Order: sequence, then structure tokens, then C-alpha cells
Amino acid sequence: MLKKLLGICQNKQFLNLSVYGFGQLFNLVTPLLVVPYIVGICGEENFGKSAVGMALCFFLMVFIDYGSDLVGIREVSINRDNKEILQNLFSTTMAAKLVLLIAVMILMIIAIYSIPFFAVEKKLFLLQLTVLVGQFLNPTWFLQGVENVKWITISNIISKVIYLGCIFLIIQSEQDYVYINLFWGLGMMLSNGSFLYLIIKKYNFTFKHIQGNDILRFLKKDFNIFTSQIFFSSQMFLPVILISYFGSNLMAGQYKIVEQVILIFKTYILLFFNFVFPKVCFLLDKNKQSGMNNWKLFNGLNFIFITLSMVVIYFFSYDIVAYFNPTNRYVLSNLLQIAVLYPIVFAVSTPLKQLVLAWNYRKFYVNLTSIIVVLNLLSIIFLLPIFKIYGVFYSLIISEVIIILFYLLCIRKEIFVKSKPNF
Repeated sequence: MLKKLLGICQNKQFLNLSVYGFGQLFNLVTPLLVVPYIVGICGEENFGKSAVGMALCFFLMVFIDYGSDLVGIREVSINRDNKEILQNLFSTTMAAKLVLLIAVMILMIIAIYSIPFFAVEKKLFLLQLTVLVGQFLNPTWFLQGVENVKWITISNIISKVIYLGCIFLIIQSEQDYVYINLFWGLGMMLSNGSFLYLIIKKYNFTFKHIQGNDILRFLKKDFNIFTSQIFFSSQMFLPVILISYFGSNLMAGQYKIVEQVILIFKTYILLFFNFVFPKVCFLLDKNKQSGMNNWKLFNGLNFIFITLSMVVIYFFSYDIVAYFNPTNRYVLSNLLQIAVLYPIVFAVSTPLKQLVLAWNYRKFYVNLTSIIVVLNLLSIIFLLPIFKIYGVFYSLIISEVIIILFYLLCIRKEIFVKSKPNF
């Protein structure tokens, strides 16, 4: 038994997961450190304003990434040993991301100066454009493809340390909320830029032979997966914006406090997805049974962990909410007890998405995601006046359950027919 445990601990996949998990621990701990401090200094309403701004940034990141966080990872993973293909993938992707960054920045600046919703908080929205630049420099998609978790971990830690340092040293008054997202972007720019440079040096990548046609082909090829990511991102980040627009910044701040607890686990699930996804794609391409065994092992253990965590949060909801310094703790405690259902269903739908994408059901994924997200956002607008913030979580939970059912319908033949041994 001891020998078997030692073998598991020495396994490359286990070691990579341990290193990756250590780095991502900073993603989970950072909000727990800064949110109570920000709420205590700036108040729930101003925290809500910064949350709306950050949600907008995360939504716009999808336009800059343009599906590289899914398709790019898969392509790099499969072609990791072909330097010529990697060179073309890297240079074309980065060139396309630069074009998209410039376009997004121009449109965002125009919106800030012309749309009242943005113009009211002009300084906040202008300063947080650093987040978009940081995302352009983000090489995680490439590092995940080649499974270089060490660099991902170091880059993530550096980014979060810079952010934490700036928050605690500079945020000293209520009006300093406008700098919160700026500091997040500065951390991204410094860490991501450094490791992007290291990748270029290590692989001797150049940008000499990039042509406009290559960028156009890239944008056309990945357009479908990009549109699906827009809808997926809308479901993740637009609810807080809708709450602010149709409700108030105070409601947005209260929602964000509860969501912050849930987001820790949602972020963990997505990061776990990103870690396992390249390996699942690679193994399913080489050996379907091996790929499925890995998928069941990692995602099964992950689901158990998420479920047990949500049970603990349910019973200690008041104490958890009180940690964030809100004004109405009983309301937020009850809301958190409803919200814990979301990570559980999300921990089921996300692994199923791995299989849907790994088996290349892109069209199905795009169509389903588009329809569900539109219905979800419409239901949020409809339920918000009736159930207040509760309606947002009702909508999110029901949407994930529907997604699970359709994912199972899509891949049922792959799982129950093709996986059967041939005699």
C-alpha cells in the first residue's frame, strides 16, 4: 500500500497537479484577504462599483482570448512536439490577440465617454483597461498546452502578490475604490509580460513571417468557439452588471459578497478544468479508455470535494458572511445557503464540457451555450424584481441543470457505445 502511494506521489501528473494546485491556492486566498478589507474601507456600494467594472473586464477578456483558452490549449497539446506548428500557433495567436486588444480598447474608450452608465465612473473604467492589456500578455494558454505548470504557478503568485501589496498599501479611503481594478491589471501585466518573454526566448519564437491572411484565417477558424465563449462569459459576468443596472450598486455589492464565496469554488473548478483538459484531449486522441479513466478519477474526486465543501458552507453561512463585513448579515446568510447549490451542479457540467469539446462537438456546444445563456440572462431580468438577488441564483442553478441534461444527450453514444470493448 505504501509503495503504491509513493508511486502515485511520484507520478508526473500528480506532481504537476500539486504544483498547479499550490499556485492556484493564491487565486482562492486572495479574495478572502482583500474583500473584507475593501468592504471595510470603501463600503458595499463602492465595492459593488469595482465588482461591476471587473465583471466587464472579464467579459471583454473573451474577445481578446478569442477561444485560445480552449482551442489554443488543445492545438498546442496535440502538437507539442512539432516546433514548426508551435511557432505558427504562437505567433498567429499573439498577433490576432493584439489586433483584438486594440479594437476592444478603442471601443471601450468610446463607450466610457459616450454612455452615461460608464461615464459616471469614468476614472474607474479608464484605469482598469490595464486588465485587458494584462490578458493580452497572458501566455497561460500556451503553458497549459505544453503542461508547464511550474511557470503558470510562479506567474500567478507574482501577479497576486503585486495586487495584494498595492491594495493594502494604497487603498486607504472610501474613494480609493477606483484603483482596485487598476492594481489587478498591473499585477497581470508585470507577471504575464515576463513569462511571455521567457517563452519566446525558450522556444526561439519569432514574429517575422506573420501575414494579414494568417490572422484572418485564425479569426475565421475559431469564430464559432469564440461566440460560444462570449455566451459562457456572459453567464458568468453579466449578472452583476444587470443587478447594478436594474437594481443598484448596493445590491451588486451584496450579490458580489455572496458570489465571492461561490466564486472561489467556481474558479477552482474552472482552473481544474484547464489543468485536466489538455491531458484529457491528448489521451482521448491516443487512447480513449485511458482518457476516460483519467477523466473519471480526477473529476470524480473533485466533485466529492466540492459537495463536502458546500455542505460545510451551508451550515456555517452566517459566520462566513460576517467575515466580509456586510451590513445585513442574515439576508446574505440565507442567500448563501441557496447559492451553495450552484457549485455542485457546476462541478458536474464542467467535466461534461471537457468531453463535449474533446470529442469535437463544437457546433453543439456553441448552439447549446448560446441558447441557454440568452434564456438565463432574460430570466435574471424577469426574476430580479420579484425575488431580488435570490432570482439570480435560481436562474443560474436551473441553467446548469439543463446544460447537464443536454451534454449527456450529446455524448451518450461516445460513453455507452463506443467505449464498449470489441471482442
